[in-house]
Amino acid sequence: MHTYNYIEAMKRLFWHIIALIIVIAFSNINSAAQTDSTSSHPVKVSLITFYPGNEVFEVFGHSEILISDSTGNYYINYGVFDFNSPGFVTRYIMGETDYLCAVMPPQVDGGVKKGRKMVQQDLNLTPEQAQKVWDMLAWNVQPANREYRYRHFSDNCSTRPRDVIETALGQELDYTHSNYIVGNTLRQVMSHYTHNYPWEQFGIDLALGAVCDTLIDARTQTFVPLFLMHAIDSITVNQNGNTMPLVSRTTVIAPGDDNGIVAPPTPWYLTPLFFALLLLAITIAISVRDWRRRSPSRWFDTVLFTIAGLAGCLIFFIEFISTHEATIPNYNILWINPLQLLLAILPWIKKASKALRWAHLINLALIATMAVVWLSSLQAPNTAFLPLAATLLLRSLSNIRH
Repeated sequence: MHTYNYIEAMKRLFWHIIALIIVIAFSNINSAAQTDSTSSHPVKVSLITFYPGNEVFEVFGHSEILISDSTGNYYINYGVFDFNSPGFVTRYIMGETDYLCAVMPPQVDGGVKKGRKMVQQDLNLTPEQAQKVWDMLAWNVQPANREYRYRHFSDNCSTRPRDVIETALGQELDYTHSNYIVGNTLRQVMSHYTHNYPWEQFGIDLALGAVCDTLIDARTQTFVPLFLMHAIDSITVNQNGNTMPLVSRTTVIAPGDDNGIVAPPTPWYLTPLFFALLLLAITIAISVRDWRRRSPSRWFDTVLFTIAGLAGCLIFFIEFISTHEATIPNYNILWINPLQLLLAILPWIKKASKALRWAHLINLALIATMAVVWLSSLQAPNTAFLPLAATLLLRSLSNIRH
């Protein structure tokens, strides 16, 4: 208990220190912005890209804008959040996660993890365009304006810098010439970054719906920092009648692997697919025994369908109640749904045998419909879903037989 309190106290102290640094930095940039309203202090704008890290919230990388002038360097970060803010977990579950735009001093942002690559791209902006970026960011970091509703695909730490750059240039940029293509759908893009994190991908595939399997354009892919970095490298702009690259110079601030810091591949015996196949094997063995003795294993069905039903409740909540994007329609609600809780309860009610049979027939129909969805490529399945769906299908068949 004393150790726990000490750790919590250290966490609070850490966040207070970070908050103090941000306040000091904000004061500097705010006063500098007022001073630099004239051209006496030229402003330089750069895009900073962090390659993927090994924390859950670092898997897709990170983008920032670096503002430099005679008063110093200011890293503008749209990815700040506080786990300790009131109701953070509740709001996150509801899809109401609010992130902050904050100034991160060089001594904080310079502490990038060893091996995590960090790249700086200086942008070819006119003094007026650079000043416009400065003005927008100075306004955005103010306490009254810095909070925004985070959206993983459409409004995040990568799309915000993109929008600032486009606003300063006065045009929407053409990202179609980028040679950094890792997928044509949101799910393919995400799976590229989570290939060594099968449980994270399992959760993503369970929670996110068919929208993630539709084709996306190049601009949408800029929700990934690395795509934005490679895309703007291929863009040219017209400045004072001259066509020139948007990026004037690229500097590797921190060396590292081009894949970022990634965990080693998960052993096959610890992947969702292995556990799903193991469960299917156990289910086949139990079902064969049930057929021979002509009696269903009620305890096994109760445990199995309770877990499936609770997972179905979670999917239902995410799809129809939360405000997370790309969650509706989610056809996973067909093969794993709240109605399966009935399949866990009805076997213990003596006069419910007819209702139980109909419930299993409905469950069979729903799983069969899900199979059609998968075959039609309307929504791509995680490989572990197939043996799990087969497990539920087999238990319903076994119960109908008895």
